[in-house]
Amino acid sequence: MLPLLIVLALLLVPVLEIFVLIQVGEVIGAWPTVGLLIAETALGAWIVRREGRRAWRALQETARRGVLPDREVADAALVMAGGVLLLVPGFVTDVIGLVFVLPFTRPLVRRALSAFAARRMRAAEERAATMFPPGAAGFDPFGGRPGPERVETPPGPVVRGEVLHDDEAADGHGDRKSRA
Repeated sequence: MLPLLIVLALLLVPVLEIFVLIQVGEVIGAWPTVGLLIAETALGAWIVRREGRRAWRALQETARRGVLPDREVADAALVMAGGVLLLVPGFVTDVIGLVFVLPFTRPLVRRALSAFAARRMRAAEERAATMFPPGAAGFDPFGGRPGPERVETPPGPVVRGEVLHDDEAADGHGDRKSRA
């Protein structure tokens, strides 16, 4: 469904842009329309530069504090996407780009996109649960064998390393090593 929407958008957006350009050109004239497009592009580039710097600073500050930068990464991605849309000539893409870039509309877009992504993740989890139900006849999609000989990875981080024992009585020389 989503790939079809993307293809339709790629086909319909240029047609819509041309239609809007012709309508605006008929109302205000050809040269004022071109001037308006150039002014929108310059204004959009200035806003993207300013908001991009803000998003970058917020991302750096969050990383410096050691906090997960979820909001900051989303803001940076929206500013980049808005910048691309502002550089594409046309009024429709400029309006969408400004909605992505402006600091008072960006949180609304971020919330809407995160809600959309959450719905898509839930749908994907439901599809995966129907395709690979847990404990279904010993089937493991990753090729593991069921049974007591199967070793499960414990939860949490796994640290690979070498274990050295300090007791010299192990073999009389203190050279006992085991690999983990």
